Amino acid sequence: MKYGGLKFLEAAHVRDLLAILRWADNPRNQLAAFRVLQFMPGMGPANAKRALDHFIANDHQWSSFEKFDTPNDAKVPFLRFMDLYNQLGQPDREWRGQIYMIREWYKPHMERLYEHVHTRIGDLDQLELLSSQYQTRERFLTELTLDPPHSTSDLAGQPLLDEDYLVISTIHSAKGMEWDQVYILNVVDGSFPSEFATGKAELIEEERRLLYVAMTRARNELTCVVPLRFQITSQPKTSDGHVYGARSRFLTEKVVKCFDEQTFQGSNVDVKIEAATADSGAIDVASRLKQMW
Repeated sequence: MKYGGLKFLEAAHVRDLLAILRWADNPRNQLAAFRVLQFMPGMGPANAKRALDHFIANDHQWSSFEKFDTPNDAKVPFLRFMDLYNQLGQPDREWRGQIYMIREWYKPHMERLYEHVHTRIGDLDQLELLSSQYQTRERFLTELTLDPPHSTSDLAGQPLLDEDYLVISTIHSAKGMEWDQVYILNVVDGSFPSEFATGKAELIEEERRLLYVAMTRARNELTCVVPLRFQITSQPKTSDGHVYGARSRFLTEKVVKCFDEQTFQGSNVDVKIEAATADSGAIDVASRLKQMW
């Protein structure tokens, strides 16, 4: 089974830069704000909270930081911080170049906070290059959350791959990829389309497009798994403990005719029960249940 290296977005310096972006995109994002404020010297948790409270009390206006009583150690960095966010906070600010502006401000803080800066700069280079593929800051942040890239965040080593391995991927991460064999799990209504997307026609069409993306990742063999039932917990002892699934509405009769249908045949216990029923017409249910356990 193949897994990626360290998650790209889990690297501290990448999370720092994205926190700067997220706060600029949403001034009410207190988690991002609290992280960003502590980049500067003299701005520990107490002063960061004080600055954040000041910002909230002034209706999340970037200009309000001009009246904030900055600690002596943070006065010069704080002036540069205010200049950065006054520019990032402009509604008509062009998206192109924003990552570069942030990197220039963040670089001295990264050099002070972390070791092995030269390898970390490579990750920020990748992030800036990735940002150029998107038209807006909002779109970039959204897609990065849905489809995060991977990186080792360090110097590359020797690859460790078995000759035969399984790649586990989300549909979003599979875009542009191909494999000899592809298995798509849970091709039932509620998953394809998602139960959260069935309220609007345009969302259902988006779900149809996602299934199409998943199905066209296969070069030679495609398997769509359609479970007949799903186990559920916290049920009474006398209940079946499962619910039945319905084949995805996207797998119409016309589509299904393009597949070779296969059905799971059941366990040996089921076969024995069926044979006993055929011979005698009645079975001892209690003893059969004991055999199953």
